[in-house]
Amino acid sequence: MIRRWISISLVFLAGCVRFHPVALSPERVAAELDNRSLTNTALKVFLERNLHRNFAQWPAPSWDFDMLVLTAFYYEPSLSVARAEWSVARGGIETAAGRLNPTVSMTGGYDTGIAGNFSPWMPAIVFDLPLETAGKRKKRMEQALHLSDAARWNIATVAWQVRGEVRANLLELYTARETQALAAAQAAAQADAVRLLEGQAKAGSVSAFEASQTRMALDRARLTEQQARGAEATARAALAVAMGVPSSALKDISFDFAALRNYPKTLTLRAARQQAVLHRPDILAALSEYEASQDTLRLEIARQYPDVHLNPGYLWNQGNQGDSEWQLGLSVELPVFNRNQGPVAEAQARRISAAARFRALQAKVLGEVDLALAGYQSALQESAVVQTFSETLRDRLDSVLAQQKAGEADPLTVANARVEFYAGAAFRLETNVKISRLFGQLEDAVQNPLTMPGALLRNTENNPYEP
Repeated sequence: MIRRWISISLVFLAGCVRFHPVALSPERVAAELDNRSLTNTALKVFLERNLHRNFAQWPAPSWDFDMLVLTAFYYEPSLSVARAEWSVARGGIETAAGRLNPTVSMTGGYDTGIAGNFSPWMPAIVFDLPLETAGKRKKRMEQALHLSDAARWNIATVAWQVRGEVRANLLELYTARETQALAAAQAAAQADAVRLLEGQAKAGSVSAFEASQTRMALDRARLTEQQARGAEATARAALAVAMGVPSSALKDISFDFAALRNYPKTLTLRAARQQAVLHRPDILAALSEYEASQDTLRLEIARQYPDVHLNPGYLWNQGNQGDSEWQLGLSVELPVFNRNQGPVAEAQARRISAAARFRALQAKVLGEVDLALAGYQSALQESAVVQTFSETLRDRLDSVLAQQKAGEADPLTVANARVEFYAGAAFRLETNVKISRLFGQLEDAVQNPLTMPGALLRNTENNPYEP
């Protein structure tokens, strides 16, 4: 009989999962990261599927904001972490759905009153069949499902963070390039003014101090150009980090910055707040966590009711001519000293804590929306003034150029008009960058699904990149 039970046990053990070690090599991981590129054919398929367009030429000759964001979704490692955490949470659903296993125990008795040819040993087998009460298994599953939903929403939250990082660094790259171009143009105009003024200073027409002031302005323009060149390299490297690729991957590609110059001129606070409250994934995740805390409380309350254990058994009395004796037992925990008050109290406190976190998050989000929208609208109003100022400088430059053509304006007047125009253009660039930056902050605060559709977010749930 013992051999039979050992055989049955081995059959059950044969279905167990076995451990297989998976090595993790820092050198191999570093090499894999360094080999990421924008020429990957699988990346091309991923972009075409999500952007709904075909790339006749690959690698693409120009990369716009949407392409860069999707590339970040393809490579960025923080999304892989969020996906792994969701996988862990889904494993919790399977754990919660598991049923309690029965147990079997083998005991033996010895009857000292048996004599003769009969064996005094009485082997016995006792089973323990647990029966959960009060729907505990269902409540565990509901809790695990809500925790899984929270982990799933966290993927979308990380995706928005990745998108925001890509946008911010792309804007920095755009700012550096435009600043560099304007500073170069301003330096060229300033150089003409310096040459003319220094000539006049030598002739005694103007003071040496006036010429030196113009020379200092030229040096500042050249310094701005050089700083912008360094800022461009830094922004390119930061953009590569945000995308999860090495900086060498962005070395020779062309960027399309058009999306950074497109932003709505009218937005209402009510619409922005409503979008944030209804669609922000971190709010939805916090709501799922609150529901999970309610499920935890239900489960702890259900645990006040003890489970039932059926205990059938079998005894073979060898000393009494081999009689078989069957037993049927029932055991129930008696909730005399402990009715699960402690875990219930903890679960109640956790529910209160989850509700407080949800309210705090919602207040923080609404505050972010209010602040971002106020700054954005203020920047739009500022932009209107700057636009008028820039048009005035443009008209003045055109007038001076017309006067030069008619022989009524000297070269120094033209050079100074050019310097003023490019200085105004730099100021206008600064204002436009400010608007774009504030609009990006507003997008991050609202997380409008029209900006990043839910279908795209769902595509980030599965890891598209396999190294």
